[in-house]
Amino acid sequence: MEYFSFADIPFELIHIAAGSLVGFVIGLTGVGGGSLMTPILVLGFGISPAIAVGTDLLYAALTKCSGVFFHHRHKTVDWKIVGLLGMGSVPSSIITVFLLEQFKAAGLNSDRLMMLTLSVMLILTSIIVLIKGRLLSYVSHRHGESTFVAFAKRFRPQITVLSGVALGILVTISSVGAGAIGSAILFLLYPHKKPVAIVGTDIAHAVPLTAIAGMGHLHFGAVDFDLLMGLLLGGIPAIYLGSLVGRHIPDNWLRVTIAILLFAMGLKLATA
Repeated sequence: MEYFSFADIPFELIHIAAGSLVGFVIGLTGVGGGSLMTPILVLGFGISPAIAVGTDLLYAALTKCSGVFFHHRHKTVDWKIVGLLGMGSVPSSIITVFLLEQFKAAGLNSDRLMMLTLSVMLILTSIIVLIKGRLLSYVSHRHGESTFVAFAKRFRPQITVLSGVALGILVTISSVGAGAIGSAILFLLYPHKKPVAIVGTDIAHAVPLTAIAGMGHLHFGAVDFDLLMGLLLGGIPAIYLGSLVGRHIPDNWLRVTIAILLFAMGLKLATA
Protein backbone atom coordinates (compact mmCIF):
# COMPACT_ATOMS: atom_id res chain seq x y z
CA MET A 1 0.00 0.00 0.00
CA GLU A 2 1.42 3.37 -1.04
CA TYR A 3 1.13 6.35 1.30
CA PHE A 4 0.88 9.99 0.30
CA SER A 5 3.98 12.10 0.81
CA PHE A 6 4.80 15.75 0.19
CA ALA A 7 7.84 14.42 -1.63
CA ASP A 8 5.49 13.17 -4.38
CA ILE A 9 4.36 16.73 -5.17
CA PRO A 10 6.45 18.91 -7.50
CA PHE A 11 8.29 21.42 -5.32
CA GLU A 12 6.89 24.40 -7.25
CA LEU A 13 3.34 23.28 -6.41
CA ILE A 14 4.25 23.12 -2.72
CA HIS A 15 5.46 26.73 -2.94
CA ILE A 16 2.23 27.83 -4.62
CA ALA A 17 0.19 25.89 -2.05
CA ALA A 18 2.05 27.62 0.78
CA GLY A 19 1.46 31.03 -0.80
CA SER A 20 -2.22 30.24 -1.36
CA LEU A 21 -2.72 29.08 2.23
CA VAL A 22 -1.03 32.09 3.78
CA GLY A 23 -2.58 34.53 1.30
CA PHE A 24 -6.05 33.20 2.06
CA VAL A 25 -5.53 33.59 5.81
CA ILE A 26 -4.10 37.11 5.30
CA GLY A 27 -7.16 38.11 3.29
CA LEU A 28 -9.47 36.40 5.76
CA THR A 29 -8.05 37.93 8.93
CA GLY A 30 -6.07 41.01 7.88
CA VAL A 31 -3.07 39.74 9.86
CA GLY A 32 0.27 40.50 8.22
CA GLY A 33 2.03 37.90 6.12
CA GLY A 34 5.20 37.76 8.18
CA SER A 35 3.29 36.53 11.23
CA LEU A 36 1.97 33.59 9.23
CA MET A 37 4.26 32.96 6.29
CA THR A 38 7.53 32.25 8.08
CA PRO A 39 6.18 29.84 10.75
CA ILE A 40 4.11 27.97 8.17
CA LEU A 41 7.13 27.62 5.89
CA VAL A 42 9.28 26.39 8.78
CA LEU A 43 6.78 24.15 10.58
CA GLY A 44 4.58 23.03 7.72
CA PHE A 45 6.99 22.77 4.80
CA GLY A 46 10.32 22.10 6.54
CA ILE A 47 12.11 25.12 5.05
CA SER A 48 15.11 26.39 7.03
CA PRO A 49 14.44 29.50 9.18
CA ALA A 50 17.06 31.57 7.33
CA ILE A 51 15.55 30.87 3.90
CA ALA A 52 11.99 31.32 5.21
CA VAL A 53 12.80 34.70 6.79
CA GLY A 54 14.80 36.05 3.84
CA THR A 55 12.25 34.97 1.24
CA ASP A 56 9.30 36.22 3.28
CA LEU A 57 10.91 39.65 3.68
CA LEU A 58 11.08 40.14 -0.09
CA TYR A 59 7.56 38.70 -0.44
CA ALA A 60 6.31 41.29 2.05
CA ALA A 61 8.10 44.15 0.31
CA LEU A 62 6.63 43.23 -3.08
CA THR A 63 3.06 42.60 -1.90
CA LYS A 64 2.85 45.77 0.20
CA CYS A 65 3.93 48.13 -2.61
CA SER A 66 0.39 48.43 -3.98
CA GLY A 67 -0.83 49.27 -0.48
CA VAL A 68 1.61 52.18 -0.24
CA PHE A 69 0.42 53.53 -3.59
CA PHE A 70 -3.22 53.27 -2.50
CA HIS A 71 -2.66 55.00 0.85
CA HIS A 72 -0.45 57.71 -0.64
CA ARG A 73 -3.09 58.48 -3.26
CA HIS A 74 -5.71 58.83 -0.51
CA LYS A 75 -3.34 60.93 1.64
CA THR A 76 -3.35 58.44 4.52
CA VAL A 77 0.43 58.24 4.91
CA ASP A 78 2.29 60.53 7.33
CA TRP A 79 5.68 60.63 5.64
CA LYS A 80 7.24 62.51 8.56
CA ILE A 81 6.51 59.56 10.86
CA VAL A 82 7.75 57.16 8.16
CA GLY A 83 10.99 59.14 8.07
CA LEU A 84 11.41 59.01 11.85
CA LEU A 85 10.80 55.26 11.92
CA GLY A 86 13.18 54.79 9.00
CA MET A 87 15.92 56.77 10.75
CA GLY A 88 15.96 54.01 13.33
CA SER A 89 14.93 50.91 11.39
CA VAL A 90 17.09 51.19 8.27
CA PRO A 91 20.48 51.49 10.06
CA SER A 92 19.54 48.86 12.66
CA SER A 93 18.42 46.47 9.90
CA ILE A 94 21.69 46.93 8.00
CA ILE A 95 23.72 46.39 11.18
CA THR A 96 21.67 43.27 12.03
CA VAL A 97 22.26 41.84 8.55
CA PHE A 98 25.99 42.51 8.96
CA LEU A 99 26.05 40.71 12.31
CA LEU A 100 24.12 37.73 10.91
CA GLU A 101 26.63 37.56 8.07
CA GLN A 102 29.50 37.61 10.59
CA PHE A 103 27.85 34.74 12.49
CA LYS A 104 27.66 32.76 9.26
CA ALA A 105 31.29 33.54 8.33
CA ALA A 106 32.38 32.38 11.79
CA GLY A 107 30.59 29.08 11.26
CA LEU A 108 27.86 29.85 13.78
CA ASN A 109 24.30 28.73 13.07
CA SER A 110 21.85 31.62 13.44
CA ASP A 111 18.79 29.41 12.92
CA ARG A 112 18.24 29.00 16.65
CA LEU A 113 18.37 32.74 17.20
CA MET A 114 15.83 33.22 14.41
CA MET A 115 13.57 30.50 15.84
CA LEU A 116 13.59 31.99 19.35
CA THR A 117 13.04 35.54 18.10
CA LEU A 118 10.26 34.37 15.81
CA SER A 119 8.54 32.48 18.63
CA VAL A 120 8.60 35.51 20.93
CA MET A 121 7.31 37.79 18.17
CA LEU A 122 4.48 35.40 17.31
CA ILE A 123 3.34 35.18 20.93
CA LEU A 124 3.52 38.97 21.25
CA THR A 125 1.59 39.40 18.00
CA SER A 126 -1.11 36.99 19.18
CA ILE A 127 -1.63 39.15 22.28
CA ILE A 128 -1.80 42.33 20.20
CA VAL A 129 -4.34 40.73 17.84
CA LEU A 130 -6.57 39.99 20.85
CA ILE A 131 -6.33 43.41 22.46
CA LYS A 132 -6.25 45.53 19.29
CA GLY A 133 -9.97 46.31 19.49
CA ARG A 134 -9.72 47.43 23.10
CA LEU A 135 -6.58 49.40 22.31
CA LEU A 136 -8.41 51.27 19.56
CA SER A 137 -11.35 51.95 21.86
CA TYR A 138 -9.07 53.14 24.66
CA VAL A 139 -7.14 55.44 22.36
CA SER A 140 -10.29 56.84 20.74
CA HIS A 141 -12.26 57.56 23.91
CA ARG A 142 -9.53 58.57 26.34
CA HIS A 143 -10.01 61.88 28.14
CA GLY A 144 -7.14 63.71 29.77
CA GLU A 145 -3.53 62.60 29.72
CA SER A 146 -1.84 60.00 31.86
CA THR A 147 1.82 60.25 32.86
CA PHE A 148 2.72 57.84 30.05
CA VAL A 149 0.81 59.86 27.46
CA ALA A 150 2.40 63.11 28.61
CA PHE A 151 5.86 61.52 28.46
CA ALA A 152 5.20 60.02 25.02
CA LYS A 153 3.91 63.35 23.74
CA ARG A 154 6.98 65.20 24.98
CA PHE A 155 9.52 62.78 23.52
CA ARG A 156 7.43 61.44 20.63
CA PRO A 157 10.04 61.90 17.84
CA GLN A 158 12.81 60.26 19.89
CA ILE A 159 10.55 57.35 20.92
CA THR A 160 9.48 56.91 17.30
CA VAL A 161 13.11 56.61 16.18
CA LEU A 162 13.89 54.13 18.98
CA SER A 163 10.80 52.13 18.02
CA GLY A 164 12.19 52.02 14.48
CA VAL A 165 15.49 50.68 15.83
CA ALA A 166 13.70 47.85 17.63
CA LEU A 167 11.52 47.04 14.60
CA GLY A 168 14.56 47.02 12.31
CA ILE A 169 16.32 44.44 14.46
CA LEU A 170 13.30 42.21 15.08
CA VAL A 171 11.94 42.28 11.52
CA THR A 172 15.37 41.49 10.05
CA ILE A 173 15.82 38.48 12.33
CA SER A 174 12.27 37.10 12.25
CA SER A 175 10.37 38.90 9.42
CA VAL A 176 7.62 39.55 12.00
CA GLY A 177 6.68 42.87 13.57
CA ALA A 178 6.39 45.40 10.75
CA GLY A 179 2.60 44.97 10.68
CA ALA A 180 0.73 44.24 13.90
CA ILE A 181 3.43 45.39 16.32
CA GLY A 182 4.41 48.42 14.25
CA SER A 183 0.82 49.64 14.02
CA ALA A 184 0.26 49.05 17.76
CA ILE A 185 3.26 51.25 18.55
CA LEU A 186 1.92 53.99 16.29
CA PHE A 187 -1.54 53.78 17.87
CA LEU A 188 0.02 54.43 21.27
CA LEU A 189 2.38 57.18 20.14
CA TYR A 190 -0.09 58.99 17.86
CA PRO A 191 -3.52 58.46 19.47
CA HIS A 192 -5.20 61.34 17.62
CA LYS A 193 -4.48 59.96 14.15
CA LYS A 194 -7.21 58.10 12.31
CA PRO A 195 -6.78 54.30 12.20
CA VAL A 196 -6.55 54.34 8.40
CA ALA A 197 -3.66 56.82 8.62
CA ILE A 198 -1.89 54.60 11.16
CA VAL A 199 -2.27 51.60 8.86
CA GLY A 200 -1.10 53.56 5.80
CA THR A 201 1.92 54.96 7.64
CA ASP A 202 2.83 51.54 8.99
CA ILE A 203 2.66 49.97 5.51
CA ALA A 204 4.71 52.79 4.00
CA HIS A 205 7.42 52.14 6.59
CA ALA A 206 7.23 48.36 6.21
CA VAL A 207 8.04 48.37 2.48
CA PRO A 208 11.55 49.90 2.63
CA LEU A 209 12.32 48.06 5.88
CA THR A 210 11.40 44.61 4.52
CA ALA A 211 13.06 45.39 1.18
CA ILE A 212 16.36 46.39 2.79
CA ALA A 213 16.28 43.46 5.22
CA GLY A 214 15.35 41.09 2.37
CA MET A 215 18.18 42.37 0.18
CA GLY A 216 20.53 41.85 3.10
CA HIS A 217 19.44 38.22 3.39
CA LEU A 218 19.78 37.89 -0.38
CA HIS A 219 23.39 39.10 -0.10
CA PHE A 220 24.38 36.06 1.94
CA GLY A 221 22.26 33.60 -0.01
CA ALA A 222 19.22 33.25 2.24
CA VAL A 223 16.53 33.84 -0.41
CA ASP A 224 14.93 31.13 -2.56
CA PHE A 225 13.63 32.75 -5.77
CA ASP A 226 11.68 29.65 -6.85
CA LEU A 227 9.94 29.72 -3.49
CA LEU A 228 9.35 33.48 -3.78
CA MET A 229 7.71 33.15 -7.19
CA GLY A 230 5.52 30.29 -5.97
CA LEU A 231 4.43 32.30 -2.94
CA LEU A 232 3.54 35.29 -5.13
CA LEU A 233 1.65 33.17 -7.66
CA GLY A 234 -0.38 31.45 -4.97
CA GLY A 235 -0.65 34.28 -2.46
CA ILE A 236 -1.89 37.28 -4.44
CA PRO A 237 -5.12 35.66 -5.78
CA ALA A 238 -5.72 33.94 -2.44
CA ILE A 239 -5.56 37.24 -0.52
CA TYR A 240 -8.46 38.53 -2.64
CA LEU A 241 -10.43 35.30 -2.16
CA GLY A 242 -9.84 35.39 1.60
CA SER A 243 -11.04 38.99 1.82
CA LEU A 244 -14.31 38.00 0.09
CA VAL A 245 -14.91 35.08 2.45
CA GLY A 246 -13.88 37.11 5.52
CA ARG A 247 -16.74 39.55 5.02
CA HIS A 248 -19.19 36.81 6.01
CA ILE A 249 -17.40 35.61 9.17
CA PRO A 250 -17.74 37.43 12.54
CA ASP A 251 -14.64 39.49 13.31
CA ASN A 252 -14.43 38.22 16.92
CA TRP A 253 -14.22 34.60 15.75
CA LEU A 254 -11.47 35.41 13.28
CA ARG A 255 -9.45 37.42 15.81
CA VAL A 256 -9.59 34.73 18.50
CA THR A 257 -8.83 31.94 16.02
CA ILE A 258 -5.80 33.66 14.52
CA ALA A 259 -4.52 34.66 17.98
CA ILE A 260 -4.69 31.04 19.13
CA LEU A 261 -2.96 29.90 15.93
CA LEU A 262 -0.14 32.43 16.31
CA PHE A 263 0.30 31.59 20.00
CA ALA A 264 0.43 27.85 19.27
CA MET A 265 2.98 28.31 16.48
CA GLY A 266 5.07 30.53 18.76
CA LEU A 267 5.16 27.85 21.45
CA LYS A 268 5.95 25.15 18.88
CA LEU A 269 8.89 27.13 17.49
CA ALA A 270 10.20 27.82 21.01
CA THR A 271 10.33 24.10 21.75
CA ALA A 272 11.39 22.87 18.28
